[in-house]
This record gives sequence, C-alpha cells and structure tokens, in this order.
Amino acid sequence: MDAFDVVDWRRRTFAIYADVRAAADPADGHARWVAGRDELFAGHPASPLLPDRRAGFTGLPVPAYDPAWRFEVDVTPAEPDEWRVDTGTDGTVVFERIGVADLGTPGSLSVWRLTSYGGGVFVPVKDAGSGRPGGSYGGGRYLLDTVKGADLGSEGGRLVLDLNFAYAPSCAHDPRWACPLAPAGNLLRVDVPVGELNLAC
Repeated sequence: MDAFDVVDWRRRTFAIYADVRAAADPADGHARWVAGRDELFAGHPASPLLPDRRAGFTGLPVPAYDPAWRFEVDVTPAEPDEWRVDTGTDGTVVFERIGVADLGTPGSLSVWRLTSYGGGVFVPVKDAGSGRPGGSYGGGRYLLDTVKGADLGSEGGRLVLDLNFAYAPSCAHDPRWACPLAPAGNLLRVDVPVGELNLAC
C-alpha cells in the first residue's frame, strides 16, 4: 500500500456515499454501500483487512437495513468542548464540539469538527453492544466522517444520521492504524444491532 492507494480508497469511498445519497430508497442505498465496501475490503490495496482475513473473505457482517435506526436531526447548540486524541501516526488530533444531535430514545451524540487542515464533521458512536459477542467493535464505530467521504447528507437542513451505516474504524481490522474512539458524549445507552458488526464475533 502506498499514498496513492489511500487516495484511491478515499475516492472510491466518496463515490460510494454519493451513490447512497442519490438512491431514492435508503434501503437501496444501504445495499449499494454494503456491496461497495465489500468490494473494497476484498481486493483493494488499501484494505485494512489483514492477509489472513482477506483469504476467504465473503463480506463484512452487516445486518439487513432497518428504517427504525434512521434519524434526520437538528444539531442543537452545546457547551463548547475540546477533544484531543493522541495518535501514534498523526500526532495530536484536535476536535471541537459544534453541537448535539438528539436521536430520541437511543440517546444523543456530540457532533465534532476537526480543527486541523481540511476541517470536516465527525460523529463516532459507541453503544451498549460494543465489545459484546454479536455486537459491534469494542471501541465503537463511525457514523459520519466527512473528511473521508462518509456523509449521508442532510434533508431540509437536518443532518441524516443513519445507524445502519455505522462502520468500524480501520483499527478494528488492523492494529497498525490509529483511530479516534468515541468519547463520553458519543455513547448510546442502547444496543444498536445494525451497521457493521464485529468481524471477530
């Protein structure tokens, strides 16, 4: 893998999410997302899957689409907060909280802005099933990461947060990657049984 492999991975990810946003039916968009990511993970040089996982790979564990986990939300103001993530590869990555998205029964999630070059909006999530057998990756998942193309857009000025599209960070597959993991303001009190689940479970 080289720098241009990573660039190509990003381009393809942006294209997958553009295809998802163009789909009239969220379930159809989700099917396109699953197929596109499976193709990347199976054969792309920048795939985070380790070689022993690539052999015989048949797809990421993603349950069928459930519309109950799709939310179109306002981002409401919140007390300013700074989140600093020390990584072994990128130094200290700094985020600032720009608001909170209330999902109702599942809870609320802080919405963060990356303060360094490129900016971007970031929403990680950890739920009650994280780290449990049959659940999601123990460190949590990413729901929105506009720097890397993971963006479902907005509807009428409201942010689309669809937990069916929650995915594990690269460090869930390869420990060489350093990933920001969900802070306290991004913990949901319920089990979220949709999105990418733990490949090891």
